[in-house]
Amino acid sequence: MVRSTRRRKGASTAIELAVKGGIATVTLNRPEVRNAIDDGMRAELVEVLDYVSRDDELRALVLTGNGSAFCSGGDIARMQDRLKAPRGKVAFNGWNPHKRTHQVITSLHGMGKPKIAAVNGAAAGLGCDLALACDFILAADTTSFSMSFIPRGVVPDGGGLYFLPRRVGLAQAKELIFSGRRVAASEALQLGLVDHVCAPDRLMDEARGMAQQMSKGSPAALALAKAILDKSYELTEEQVLALGRQAQAICYTTTEHRDAAKAFLDKPRKKAK
Repeated sequence: MVRSTRRRKGASTAIELAVKGGIATVTLNRPEVRNAIDDGMRAELVEVLDYVSRDDELRALVLTGNGSAFCSGGDIARMQDRLKAPRGKVAFNGWNPHKRTHQVITSLHGMGKPKIAAVNGAAAGLGCDLALACDFILAADTTSFSMSFIPRGVVPDGGGLYFLPRRVGLAQAKELIFSGRRVAASEALQLGLVDHVCAPDRLMDEARGMAQQMSKGSPAALALAKAILDKSYELTEEQVLALGRQAQAICYTTTEHRDAAKAFLDKPRKKAK
């Protein structure tokens, strides 16, 4: 199954969605601008992520880019429009599209299914934020990452201020954000920014293999465990335990648990000598 959306009538497809074996592969598809994200692309990405989230037959998501880059960040056309805007409209014109950006990040991070970023090329600015919003990051050994916001006079606005410290620690996150420097895949692996590095021609196979492996279990148990883990840094031990009790009670009612429990109990046991 392959499903695509279009940015506007007669335009090329900005987001591609392909489905195989219960794994959704979402591809950023504006290679002519290194997959820079514009308003139309944001809208399509929200739509596609909502579709993947709601389809119970889809168990995991792989996010990647078409061409030489994963995502070069926000489209510079938006920057040009901002510089031309009347002074009295600059703030609101900046605030309004960020609602859609944050909708993308929230939908991606909050989806109750495993998500793997398959970073095929440079991930800069918002592109780096998109990768960080996934559960796992796999990178081609030729790629690089950069939090390229502060050198442009802005702050990370796509979740990097939240996600990056949780991956690499607060001091290292400050260094990467303050400097905006380029980080090669090998260093990104050492820092914990990515989880695995491989040859470019192996990237999608590795990502889809991980997606299959991480989505084998009960969808309900996965979604509940993920929801708690994603909040665990902000919660107390008591709160995590309480959420765990609630989640476990829900799991006891699922078909997956009942079938697994029955299979285990019906399994022949060796008698003790």
